[in-house]
Amino acid sequence: MNKNSNLYTFIYSSVMVILVAAALAFTNGALKERQTKNGDIDKMSQILRSVKIEANASNAERLYNETIQNVYLIDHTGAILESDPRAAFAVDIAKEVGKDVSERKLPVYEAQVDGARKFILPVYGAGLWGPIWGYIALNEDKKTVFAASFSHQGETPGLGAEIATPAFQQQFEGKSMFRENAFTSIAVVKSGHKADGKDAVDAISGGTITSQGLEAMLLNSIGAYNTFLTSNSTESNQHENQ
Repeated sequence: MNKNSNLYTFIYSSVMVILVAAALAFTNGALKERQTKNGDIDKMSQILRSVKIEANASNAERLYNETIQNVYLIDHTGAILESDPRAAFAVDIAKEVGKDVSERKLPVYEAQVDGARKFILPVYGAGLWGPIWGYIALNEDKKTVFAASFSHQGETPGLGAEIATPAFQQQFEGKSMFRENAFTSIAVVKSGHKADGKDAVDAISGGTITSQGLEAMLLNSIGAYNTFLTSNSTESNQHENQ
């Protein structure tokens, strides 16, 4: 075949495209399991941070398995939808928060920390430049915050990105999500200000939109668990010995 012909060029280009596509597909398939594993490890680390446990890639899975006793899915009425921990762990919170509350699948992580039970709930919302998310750990009363952990995709360093710092997150410790058994969430207000009828933390200086987004995130995400949090039912105890 004439190597200078258009037909040769076409065939040669087609073969190269097919070979490169095949190589990329093979590489993607080979790495997919590792990528999924790394994503799971990162998620476990974030969950652990909400109960004040720092983990890394080498010990996150072990610490998670030691700390998290039960994981299950509930609906907005507090009824258990799924008791398989794998199914609950795999739920995409970003998709769930976009649904009507009555249609959401709500993961609950129960942890044992220094002999005390904690309820860890995921939160997801919008910041200034992209999504923000995290986990709120409540004490056994299911009302008082034990600790919080927040992350972001692209908030401004030194401003909105401060939601991911210990100094900001520690403000939530000891705050209550309720007043007189009514869900109020937690307000994020300008430093020195208070919120009527609810607990509050100081907003980020210069990060107004991110602060507002975080306040809305807590209201929307934790609010979906209202019935579960106000119920005196010990239904979740059914999982403790599984």
